[in-house]
Amino acid sequence: MTTTSTVTAPDHRRVAKAPVRGESPRRRRFKPGAGRQHHAGPFAYIALAVVGLGSLFPLYWTLVAASRTQDEVLDTSPPLIPGGNLFNNLEAAWEQANLGKAIVNTVIVSASITLATLFFCTLAGYAFAKMRFKGRGVLMTMVIATLTIPPQLSVVPLFMMMSDIGWGGQLESVIFPTLVSAFGVFFMRQYLLEALPYELIEAGRMDGANNLRIVWSIVLPVARPAMMVLGMLTFVQAWNDFFWPYLALNQQDPTLQVALGQLSASYVPDQSIVMAGALISTLPLLVVFVIFGKQIVGGIMSGAVKG
Repeated sequence: MTTTSTVTAPDHRRVAKAPVRGESPRRRRFKPGAGRQHHAGPFAYIALAVVGLGSLFPLYWTLVAASRTQDEVLDTSPPLIPGGNLFNNLEAAWEQANLGKAIVNTVIVSASITLATLFFCTLAGYAFAKMRFKGRGVLMTMVIATLTIPPQLSVVPLFMMMSDIGWGGQLESVIFPTLVSAFGVFFMRQYLLEALPYELIEAGRMDGANNLRIVWSIVLPVARPAMMVLGMLTFVQAWNDFFWPYLALNQQDPTLQVALGQLSASYVPDQSIVMAGALISTLPLLVVFVIFGKQIVGGIMSGAVKG
């Protein structure tokens, strides 16, 4: 009697490794060491120091030039250490350009533009991000398309419009054309698309809240980080704006940048006094950034981790 034995050939196919209990299968696809915190090396500190010094050097040179005389600033070997004429140059710039009135006008213009931009851009961004209505895509495309139009093309019709209204030479002619910006609408829309879930809006409606209540109690708290960033960018842009205020305002009622232009309008301007005026115009921005810097950086980082 013959006995036949069957031998099974070994299976060389790769057998998938069973996941360890409590371990996510997706996590095993990362390379060893993924997610580990990396420490900066000497090259990173050197690069950061160079970038930091390069960013601070213009401000430091403004301080040095504002504390020197005209001859010292224009010397072939300009000084690199502050001198002793700072307060005299600051006083001269303050009196020659009437910077007191210019600063008040600039604060009014910048604050009005910033508050209006935050209000209107947040409402428009919420509507484009979370509300459904006909023509939403077309309107958003038109808003984005306005960013491609050079602002110089609208100077003549805008100037004629302000003159017809009777706002020629007044602060209203600088404030009202910039109460809302296309960039602000697009920025707030993109932020609220990711940061504001529909469930919060539906929960508010189930509680009986109308649209204004939803905006006040839900949308504004969620949009606060983005509003801080947009507010800072808008305030800096309005504070440093020169082109349109120079055309719309007169020399007796200027903003700060227009007043600084008067310091350098003479045949031989005193560069030390001009730098002193520039230093005065820069200090309020530094104060604003020191006060709200933590919230602004937090808003930028909050928007960076969305999605």
